[in-house]
Amino acid sequence: MTETPMNPDTVINLPEAVGVFDSVEALQAAFYDLRMLGFTRQDISLLGSQEALEEKFGKAFWHSKELEDDPAAPRAAFVSEEAMGELEGGIIGGFLFLGSYIAMAALLTPASTLAASIAAIAIGGAPATIVGALLARRVDKHHRDYYQSQIEHGGILLWVRVADKEKEDLAVKILKGHSGKDVHVHAWSN
Repeated sequence: MTETPMNPDTVINLPEAVGVFDSVEALQAAFYDLRMLGFTRQDISLLGSQEALEEKFGKAFWHSKELEDDPAAPRAAFVSEEAMGELEGGIIGGFLFLGSYIAMAALLTPASTLAASIAAIAIGGAPATIVGALLARRVDKHHRDYYQSQIEHGGILLWVRVADKEKEDLAVKILKGHSGKDVHVHAWSN
């Protein structure tokens, strides 16, 4: 597709491949292959959040097919499942550390015993870890809801900037190879 977008101020004159995915697993596999074969994180983008879509288009129903070639479609960076796991671990660990630190600081007196300090750290860390785990669950649910919403609206959109014909052919091959639907290239990118 070589049509020019409606508002050329929001785009750059660099071709972009686009594909639609029916599963997070296929999307993730395509992302890893793109990265392995030389595409940077800045070359790859996904459709923005529901909040960004509503801010841009209002609460109107949308379908992925309608947004594939829309330069006004909000974009977001890809976040892998591994990165989400690391984030969840960081949230839980941070709260564990914070609760334990507060309990330990409260008992750092010459009169406190080692056993009392260890017990306070364990008791102080447990509730904080529970709070951290609940927050981590919420972050994970938000991430999964993001993908589920896109699947319900026709599929997960993935855009890839391509600097030349060789990269264009490679991106199209990867997107199609991982079950990308409606894979094509437009002459501009966002």
